[in-house]
Amino acid sequence: MQSFSSRIYKIGINPYVVPPASVMKIIFKEARKNKGPFPVHGTLNGHKFIQNIVKFRGKWRLYLNTPMRKSAGIDVGDMALVKIQFDPKERVTAMHPKMHEAFEKNKTAKDVFDKLIPSRKKEIMRYINNLKTEESIDKNVLRAINFLLEKERFIGRDKP
Repeated sequence: MQSFSSRIYKIGINPYVVPPASVMKIIFKEARKNKGPFPVHGTLNGHKFIQNIVKFRGKWRLYLNTPMRKSAGIDVGDMALVKIQFDPKERVTAMHPKMHEAFEKNKTAKDVFDKLIPSRKKEIMRYINNLKTEESIDKNVLRAINFLLEKERFIGRDKP
């Protein structure tokens, strides 16, 4: 596991730290590639996390979401002690059974979904998976299908 200290910066609304080139070199070697995103796990001030390192505007960044910062007791402007390691485990977001059912009934929506970029697919699946009530799930599965058919907005987007 690689360790580094970094000040927490912010770009837009997103807090992040910049892993040093020496750390990225080891992650590249472990991942057997030098283009990301790179799944990692580690600790932030001793508190465990699972995250990705991504390149944005020419810099590799480890974005620090709210739960990560809260558990570590740090925020933008603070110094953070980060320990990270490449995480080779496959990360799969399961499709909700009701979404799967809806795709069985609507092949056109399924075809559109299959052509989406991976991050958009994951965004839709996570949204549906995190709903609490059956009523919300049913309503939003229908909205997702209509979104894929370009009939309505969903998750703040106009088109898939």
